[in-house]
Amino acid sequence: MDLTLIRVARRAMATTFEIALPQGTPCAVDAASAALDLIEEIEEQLTVYRDTGEVARLNASAAEGPVAVDPGLFRLLQRCAAFTLETSGAFDVAVGALVEAWGFTQRAGRIPTDRELVEATGRCGFRHVMLGADTVQFRRPGLKLNFGAIGKGYALDRAAELLRRDWGIDSALLQGGGSSMLGVGVPPNDPRGWPVSIRHPESNRPALDVVYLKDQGLGTSAATFQFFEFEGEKYGHVLDPRTGRPAKGTRSASCIADGAAEADAISTAFFVAGIDWAREYLRSRTNLGAVVLNEGERWAVRLGTGSASGTA
Repeated sequence: MDLTLIRVARRAMATTFEIALPQGTPCAVDAASAALDLIEEIEEQLTVYRDTGEVARLNASAAEGPVAVDPGLFRLLQRCAAFTLETSGAFDVAVGALVEAWGFTQRAGRIPTDRELVEATGRCGFRHVMLGADTVQFRRPGLKLNFGAIGKGYALDRAAELLRRDWGIDSALLQGGGSSMLGVGVPPNDPRGWPVSIRHPESNRPALDVVYLKDQGLGTSAATFQFFEFEGEKYGHVLDPRTGRPAKGTRSASCIADGAAEADAISTAFFVAGIDWAREYLRSRTNLGAVVLNEGERWAVRLGTGSASGTA
């Protein structure tokens, strides 16, 4: 049977967030609106584009001494520390200085000089972030956090928690800009989960895959829209924290995980480190799935079922 959904959308984090609930869900519009209100609050907390945000204030003062932070933000930082360690630095939120050096904070891409790049790289890396009992301190002056690689997924996870806890909702599909998605439960018409297409980075090409999300998140990392060109070369906004330069070799990377924040973080690591690294990483991570595309190969691994590859 066809499924009718009630969709409520709002702009946040420079994209469109949408909450989709099955028709007949009690108080659907009110519940979705409350979830979007929370996403707006999280945007205000994480943004580095306004000085009023908690992260912006943290970036301005944490090199001077320990700064107490909101418990939710502290837990996010703990998770980011773990993701950075697990991915050998392919994912790292302590890259704000590099994002600025390449002009992506200002959305005006530029190529930094070698000196600027060395200087910015020296002010990056989560190894320079010290987490206390409930405080954060930076070892390097000028270090800045930037949650662009995980913020949308984190907001979706928090919104889903609110829907479950405060509204008793056990079936919903949440998305942030199409690159971060979260399926809560299953839709009434499909026990496999919420069907989601993983788009090819070229809009006129068929979808790379269709996956079903059942209490799972999907994150996709690509440089399809945020990039600039200089002398015929394309420079994408996804930076490799290990080199300080835009990641190369991968066209798109998607990850299916137990939550949207994890899916965002690991898809970013896959995009940065590439197919071979993703294959090795997933050997021991049977709770994850992936679809990674480079210039000539599409490789996918299903949850707990091994891998398959082919030409895309």
